[in-house]
Amino acid sequence: MTPGETPGFFFMEDSTVKITVAGQVQMVGYRWFAKQHADLLGIAGYVRNTSRGEVEIIAQGPEDAIRVFMDYLRAGPSRARIDRIVREPFEGECNFQQFSIKM
Repeated sequence: MTPGETPGFFFMEDSTVKITVAGQVQMVGYRWFAKQHADLLGIAGYVRNTSRGEVEIIAQGPEDAIRVFMDYLRAGPSRARIDRIVREPFEGECNFQQFSIKM
């Protein structure tokens, strides 16, 4: 440890991922659920419905926070049914300041 370092504290580089959620995920409050948990975890990005009946999420934040976020997304709100979640790297614009719901 060098002078000025805090024991046990380190910076983790942010990850940006695309998450696609399939199942009964539209008209059940899933986007609001995702936003609430993203805000609690300090994750930036957005969530939106797709024309295929899925929900697409772009999430940017520390890897540990994204892993916890994924756990919440797998559970979903009470009226949702999650059939499949796919996570993949996101290569698009990655300078999000907050998490938003896109209509």
